[in-house]
Amino acid sequence: MSDDKEQKEKTDVEELRQVLDVVAERVPGLVRGLRDVLYSKEAAENMADAVATFYKKLVEAGMPKEDALDMARGYMINLRDVFKNVDLGSKKETEEDD
Repeated sequence: MSDDKEQKEKTDVEELRQVLDVVAERVPGLVRGLRDVLYSKEAAENMADAVATFYKKLVEAGMPKEDALDMARGYMINLRDVFKNVDLGSKKETEEDD
């Protein structure tokens, strides 16, 4: 392999490493920010209003209350399921603080 080609591969690997370092550094913070927005008091109030309105409209349209309740439960997004497998970097931050 020529020296130029070898040097280009080393440069490409280093650039990729830098990009991945930036991604690893920033993505957990973005996910935490998203989680905080979704779990805020305001978000909870908005979700409660939306679910209540959805349920009320179903009942007003003549759907049996039990069926409307089941549909309203399905309407909600279970955020724990969305975030349960996402590493938010808390372990890494704890280790760095020590």
